Amino acid sequence: MRDGGPLGRVGLGLLLMAAGAGARPRPAAPGDQPRYNVVLVACDSLDGRLTFFPGNQTVDLPSINFMKRHGTVFLNAYTNSPICCPSRAAMWSGLYTHLTESWNNFKGLDPDYVTWMDLMEKHGYRAQKFGKLDFTSGHHSVSNRVEAWTRDVNFLLRQEGRPMVKLTSHRKQFRVMEKDWQTTDKAVNWIKEEALNFTQPFVLYLGLNLPHPYPSPYAGENFGSSTFLTSSYWLEKVNYEAIKIPKWSSLSEMHPVDYYSSYTKNCTGEFTKEEVRNIRAFYYAMCAETDAMLGEIISALRDTGLLGKTIIIFTADHGELAMEHRQFYKMSMYEGSSHVPLLVMGPGVRKQQQIPNVVSLVDIYPTMLDIAGIPVPQNLSGYSLTPLLHEKAESEASPRGPRPSWVLSEFHGCNVNSSVYMLRTGKWKYITYSDGSSVLPQLFDLAADPDELTNVAIKFPVTVYSLDKILRSIVNYPKVSSSVQEYNKQQFINWKQSLGQNYSNVIANLRWHQDWLKDPKKYENAIDKWL
Repeated sequence: MRDGGPLGRVGLGLLLMAAGAGARPRPAAPGDQPRYNVVLVACDSLDGRLTFFPGNQTVDLPSINFMKRHGTVFLNAYTNSPICCPSRAAMWSGLYTHLTESWNNFKGLDPDYVTWMDLMEKHGYRAQKFGKLDFTSGHHSVSNRVEAWTRDVNFLLRQEGRPMVKLTSHRKQFRVMEKDWQTTDKAVNWIKEEALNFTQPFVLYLGLNLPHPYPSPYAGENFGSSTFLTSSYWLEKVNYEAIKIPKWSSLSEMHPVDYYSSYTKNCTGEFTKEEVRNIRAFYYAMCAETDAMLGEIISALRDTGLLGKTIIIFTADHGELAMEHRQFYKMSMYEGSSHVPLLVMGPGVRKQQQIPNVVSLVDIYPTMLDIAGIPVPQNLSGYSLTPLLHEKAESEASPRGPRPSWVLSEFHGCNVNSSVYMLRTGKWKYITYSDGSSVLPQLFDLAADPDELTNVAIKFPVTVYSLDKILRSIVNYPKVSSSVQEYNKQQFINWKQSLGQNYSNVIANLRWHQDWLKDPKKYENAIDKWL
């Protein structure tokens, strides 16, 4: 199935026929709802706007397009925190970040936290996980966590290598991200060799690293991930004419938090239009390779006759800015970073449906339980998506009543020198920082300004007041920001004490070494002043 994408020679028509003709679920006992299999494929850093018009004109994503034709796409799905571990902690717990206290990539859920998969397994599902999980504490590099802890220090240091592209030496290389392909192979084999024989329903999770940028060893010993790597095979899936070159504000006009982010991500230098276009093209090609892995899962379910009785969910932990707002990576509330893909197909899911409601990753937890017929705890932040998928009145389906008309996202990690909170509702995106007064807020009218180039907070003070009031009713964000600041300081002190006499050498050679080593005493003094 290599020609023309993951569904290649077989053709989407045959796949549709197989979905309808596949083995049907066992009859449910009287009064019981049938319990379908569930497959969740979660990738890393895929911009959700690529799953619908006009973003979908940029790159060929046949598996995502197949899910859209035979299922539902959410047009306004958001991460609850635009960075790996905190976002996944929200997805696996059903709780907002200020409740999980997953402040950065080092601090996630406790290892014994009861996830939706744990509950499904307890209620008779066969459960299997493959690939990237990243929702518990203790992961990611020392540099990554120190950068988060010291974000309130009065210095500005580049923490990443300059974003760049790299083409593989083999022009027609299909399996570029070999680790992800091996993980996908394991999931496919599990479906064909084990799941096929189960007498009870199963839940399968596949976590992919793509289309997250690759590590950049050229940047030194403690390098970040600033390389967009692909092959000519995948670049051919990209429509170069449709690639939009983002508009940038001048450095002097940038919001102060954006400037800090751009600088620490090594993006304040000069970039030609060709460089920016290539970074975006290579990123889209990496998305195409991700889509092919999703296609392998769909094909395995089809080949085993399981497609007709399996609900498939595809999403990502966050997006990728790909040089929008003079940044790459995530850690931002701009659409490229915070807007995630969310597609669902399977029994009972309406086909060719586009849902405009704002939803977020905390909704995954109650949705999984709803699909499995398990009572949904009332203390969750999220709401089940099943009423939207089946077009039911939500008040009938949930004892909690209808879902809110807003979603919340927050960020407390590295590359941003303030806690950030986003409320997304209607046409508005409201972004506020820290204590709500020390840093200017942002307000974007996404209907009139989808590229988020004009902050209209000063123009619409009544709207700002109203949205801030809603936000404060959800979370006491000045208090949360203060708690994060105290946490960061205490964690740094503990780390510094653990190093003893090695402290100066270790801190100088983290990812910011290219700047730190120019004046080590200056930066150590800045930290001492902060402490």
